[in-house]
Amino acid sequence: MQLSTNGITTHYQIDGPEGAPVVVLSHSLAANTSMWEAQMPVLTSQYRVVRYDTRGHGHSEAPSGDYTLELLAYDLFGLLDGLQLQQVHYVGLSMGGMIGQTAALIDPSRFLSLSLCDTSSRIPPDARDAWNDRIKIAQQEGMDALVESTINRWFSTDFEKDYPDQVDKVRDMVRSTPVDGFCGCAAAIRELDLTDRLSSIALPTLLLVGEDDPGTPVSAHEVIRDRITGSELVVIPNALHFSNVEQANVFNAALSNFLQHQTP
Repeated sequence: MQLSTNGITTHYQIDGPEGAPVVVLSHSLAANTSMWEAQMPVLTSQYRVVRYDTRGHGHSEAPSGDYTLELLAYDLFGLLDGLQLQQVHYVGLSMGGMIGQTAALIDPSRFLSLSLCDTSSRIPPDARDAWNDRIKIAQQEGMDALVESTINRWFSTDFEKDYPDQVDKVRDMVRSTPVDGFCGCAAAIRELDLTDRLSSIALPTLLLVGEDDPGTPVSAHEVIRDRITGSELVVIPNALHFSNVEQANVFNAALSNFLQHQTP
């Protein structure tokens, strides 16, 4: 389904029983709603689940130019308003977690809880050149040139070997990401700097991270945990960045347990 909001057309999907508490799922850079397939059977048994393609991804519109995390947060608010959703449980992985932090800082009243997965609250200045390099590669060589380096950060070699069909689906997802959308969102991530503001967030918060995540490591989640009072950190063994895929059962159990303890 499509919704016009905040100047673009946003693609979204809704599953699960009407009237149930709402869970919104926000994907990573170079992904789309399909990255959450392993979570759907568990979540839709108890929740109304809204998945959406972030600006520049999947079937959502992909304007050219740099985006900001604030812009992406207002895209989210526009989606919630368009669907007449007042408060939701928010689950975001990687870029999705960055959008969630930004949105919670702008208007925490829209959220019942936050689940921030394989994410970070700050990109160090010395790491910003790496983001500029990725943007340049995408612009000059296309998304194909970024597929294998992305897969190597997202999955262990054992998972790639044991589940080639799943990894190939993710390769196709990365490859199909619009260049303008990737570059716009990469520019937003490059400027991430929220750490010093996080102590103002008072929402129930779960932090989930793969034990071996190289890009948004456990230490980045410890920083967030130490600043959001009462937040809970769960480290998922034998997983890199896409912990929701590589260790779906462990991820689902931790997420379900957290959500069940929140009051709608």
